[in-house]
Formats: sequence, C-alpha cells, structure tokens
Amino acid sequence: MTSTVIAGGGTAGLALALALGGRGHRVRVLERSEPPPDGPLVKSAELWERPSVPQAGHDHILNALGVRVLRSHAPAVLDAALAQGARLADLTVAAPPGPAEPGDEELVTLLVRRCVLDLVLHRAALALPSVTVSHRTAVAGVLTAPSGPTARRVTGVVTDGGERIPADLVVDASGRRSASRSWLAAAGFPAAGDLTGPSRLHAFGRFHRLRDPGGPPPGPLNRGNAAGGIWDHYSAVLHPADNGVFAITFGALPGDRAMAALRTPAAFTAACRLSPYLAPWVDEGAALPLGPVRAIAMPPNVLRGAGPGRQRPVAGLLRVGDAACVTDPMFGRGLSLALAHAFRLADLIGERPLADEWLGLAAADLTDRVLRPWYELGVYDSWSRAQKWGAAAGAPPLHGPDRPGPPKPVPPVPEPLRAAASAAAATDRTAWRGVTRIGTGLATPAEVFADPEFLARVRAAAPGAPAPAGPRPPAYAELRRTVCAHASDREER
Repeated sequence: MTSTVIAGGGTAGLALALALGGRGHRVRVLERSEPPPDGPLVKSAELWERPSVPQAGHDHILNALGVRVLRSHAPAVLDAALAQGARLADLTVAAPPGPAEPGDEELVTLLVRRCVLDLVLHRAALALPSVTVSHRTAVAGVLTAPSGPTARRVTGVVTDGGERIPADLVVDASGRRSASRSWLAAAGFPAAGDLTGPSRLHAFGRFHRLRDPGGPPPGPLNRGNAAGGIWDHYSAVLHPADNGVFAITFGALPGDRAMAALRTPAAFTAACRLSPYLAPWVDEGAALPLGPVRAIAMPPNVLRGAGPGRQRPVAGLLRVGDAACVTDPMFGRGLSLALAHAFRLADLIGERPLADEWLGLAAADLTDRVLRPWYELGVYDSWSRAQKWGAAAGAPPLHGPDRPGPPKPVPPVPEPLRAAASAAAATDRTAWRGVTRIGTGLATPAEVFADPEFLARVRAAAPGAPAPAGPRPPAYAELRRTVCAHASDREER
C-alpha cells in the first residue's frame, strides 16, 4: 500500500483521503486552515473558520452526479449528511408529464451546505485508522530524486514549518490556486501551460433560515431543486440547503457598478422582491438573513497542464478536483466533479500503487475523460452568457472587427440543435430527461446528443413553440434603478 500526502483538506482532498484510507493506504492530509471545532456537527460546521476556502461561505449544490458518486462509493457519507438535516430533492417533479423510465431515480440533488458536507467528509476520513489530518500546515515545496538517467520524480514534501515528509505519492488538492505549479517550478521541472476561459461573472449571495423549517416552503421551487432563473441580463437563484437554511445568489457582469450595489443588504433584498419566485422567501415573516451579503469574483474555467507546452506527467505527483480543473461555478458542477474525480483517481491508484510515469499518464487520461468535457462546456456557456448579458446592458460584443481578442469558443453541440433541445424539454419528457442529465452532470452533451431517440423527440417538437407561461424578470433598467435606490438604505434586520 502507498503512503500518500494530500495537500489540501477541501472536498476533493478529503474524498480522496476517505477513498484511499478505506483501501488501507496510509494517508496524511495537510491543510492550512484551523481544525473544525468539536461538538454537534451542524453547529461545528457553522463555526469552522476556513479562510483558505473562501468559496465555502457561498452557495453550493451537490448535483445528481455527486449523489451517484456518494451512493456508489461512500453511502455512509450520504447517510450521515441526511441524518444531519440534508435532503434529497427529486428533480422529476419539474418534468413534463410522461412515464417514468429506469434511471429517473438518479435525477436528484442533495440539499446541503458546503460546510456541512465537508465536515461529514472530514469526520469520516479521520475515523479511518490509516488517515491523519494535520491542520495549520501547508506544503512549501516538493522533495525530488532521480528516477532514471535523465528523469526525476517527486518523493515527498516540505511543509511551511520545515518538516520533510517522504511519500510514495503527493497529490495536489490545493484547489483553484493549484499550488503544485509553483512547487514544480521551484524544483526546476518544465512548466506546462493551462487551458483557460473566463467566466466573466460576479456573484452576490446571502444565506437565510426559515422561521418554520418544518412548515411548507414559502414559495414554489420552479426549477425542481431551486427557485428563480438565469435570465437574459442577470441570474437570481435560490437553493434550499439543510436544516431550513437556503441561499440566494445573484449573478451579474463584472464592471456593472449599479449591480455591484447588491452587496448592500437592503439592495439585495429589494432585488429579491423584484425577481420571479424569490419574493415570498425573503418576507420577514418567512425567513431571517444569516450574516452579510457576500460578494465574489467567479474564477475562470481552467484545465491544468493541458495547454501549450504540455509536458509528460511528473512521476509521484497528481492533481485532484479544482487543482486539476475549474468550471464556472454558476453551473454548480464543482463539488460533484471533485467527488467523481477523487474516487476515480483512488481507483487508479489502487490499480497501480507504484507511483510511476504510467500512473501519471493514466491520471492525465482520466482528467481528459472525466473533466475536459465539462471544462469545454463551461467555457462556451460562460462566453454565451457574457455575450447575452452584455447585449442587454448595451455593451459591445466580446469579439468582432473592432474588438480583437480570443475567438468565439466552439460549442460542444451546434447552437440551433441545443436551443431546440431546450425548447423541447419544456413539453417532452424524453427531451427534458436528456437536457437534465447534462445539467446535473450525469451525461455529457456528446453522450446525450448521440442518442437517436433523444434527437428524434427534439426534432419532432413543434418548432417555434412559445415559452411556458410564467413570471418574467424585471427589465435591465428597472432592476438597476431598484438596486441603486436601495443601496444606501439601512438594513432593518
């Protein structure tokens, strides 16, 4: 069995530690943040200080892919989360009428806060005798040794406290910053370029708690597991979580000064009252805010080491989760992809415990199969969203004769066909099923659009069918006026 050092104790690092530790591998997780406090899990999760994981304070979802991974590889973790107040949401409640089919039982999401899920993973990993977690500890660099006449391999790490830790395998689970890039550069390894595509998104989010967690919801979840929508000029989406907590998140283009006022609690609440489906949830009689409005600039889509100058893998070093691939957070795939990647990577390590070049090549192939399709979809969808929202705001196109820059990304599926599928999904259950499996990570666009039955139902749908009736969002000018009008108001709660 290998001895493995995992640099980072977020979702991906903890999941990999759990998977490897369950196979008997010796694992040491090095995590920069403070340890979680002892005590009841939910309360401890709420008090856990994690400045190294700033996104943990924002809304997350575990989509159907993540639920499937937990059901298959860590059912005790899923059971523990449910025991702590998380809930499974059945997405088929939002499907058009039609018969159920095998596989529909997978169309669920787990309603849980990131902090609660991470603490469940943390305690599950620590319960294994071969896993240890060292908090307040970061990796400063890697140890190396010759592995042939002209090659070197990673043989361990040096911590920021000077401790030298030998290991058969080092895994970078440091998240979006992918710290292994600096470790390898400092050790003299050639740098491999990354593939990147901007998200062009700022988000503003706030958690709330229902006054009556056991009562009926204040309003409908028009998206199955969420309320609200991604509109033509902004997004406003509510996700229920555990124990009566829910989060509302607004998305806007960076540089929009009027929308930046959403960081003001009164302006945030006013925008909720104006946005479809959200008003009843922020009524003072229904819920109370939990903490401030948090603003975050969304990271770009990134596929590490897959760009120009791509090098052969360095033996003894792997990446997992966001350290390997980041996708636009608006699409809610990060947590689930981190879990899927971690458990698949553990399978690879189990097949080849010798951390040689073969393992590095197999891990690179795994990244291409598991993560690249979602990176490519994220790049295109981020570009399309920015183009649409910019047009609504009167901004010039992202690319054109007068605006040289990166060309339009290649769509994973031709745009007219994808638009037809989205329209058909409003009335046809087979089309809805395919579109939803893409949206929840269960199948890639290439897989769904290769299904002859799916394509036949999409093409049979009435062309130009009107969109389903429902409340419409405010016009861009009205939303800006409302946000600006309340930007200086005092928050009463």
